[in-house]
This record gives sequence, structure tokens and C-alpha cells, in this order.
Amino acid sequence: MTYVVTDNCIKCKYMDCVEVCPVDCFYEGTNMLVIHPDECIDCGVCEPECPAEAISPDTEPELDKWLALNADYAEVWPNITVKRAPPGDADAFNGVPGKFERYFSPDPGQGDAPLEPNAPPQPKSHPVS
Repeated sequence: MTYVVTDNCIKCKYMDCVEVCPVDCFYEGTNMLVIHPDECIDCGVCEPECPAEAISPDTEPELDKWLALNADYAEVWPNITVKRAPPGDADAFNGVPGKFERYFSPDPGQGDAPLEPNAPPQPKSHPVS
């Protein structure tokens, strides 16, 4: 068993889960986080910490799509181990249905690397068909 991040993380990206993970298995996209299933030790401490309730054990029904997405993007997105503030509009997107189809971005996030003062802005999200 492992835990997976699901669509309610999209455009919310609260990072309370990152702060409590004992094995640093979270990876960051521009508008959501994922869990690396091979690194997760199934401790479950992240699940109750997520204000968006976007983390579930992969034993729950119909999470195969999310397990695959978490595994795929954990391989290409940067590791995140430090909690940062969520997007300013995170609360407005919490619970909005259909976020994957409308807002998911495959672009990597910042990860633990600090933003440089003259760095170009991070990529904007775009809908995935």
C-alpha cells in the first residue's frame, strides 16, 4: 500500500503534508503535489494533515489513475521537503469538481530550490485534454 495525492490538490497545493512526511516522498508540480509510491512508507501521517483531503490510501476504490499519475510525475518533478504558503486562491479552489480536466499542469514546480531574484516566472498551468 501507498498513499496518493488526488485531484483536490490541484490549485490548492497546501503543503502541510510535506512538513510531516518522515521520508520526504513528495514531489512538486506547478499546481499540485504527488507522492512517490516507491518511497512512501505507508505511515499515513500526511493524510489527516491535508486541509483539502486530497490524500488517500491506494486501497480505496478507483484510485488506479491517481496511483499512476503520482508514480509518473514523481519521476520528473522536483522533490519538496519544506512547507511553503499555498497559492493565494487555494481556498477558493478547495472542493471544486473536475479540476484535473480543467487545471492540471504537467509542468514541474519549484521543489526545494530557492527562487532566484532574477529567475523567469514559473510556467502557468494549462488544461490537459
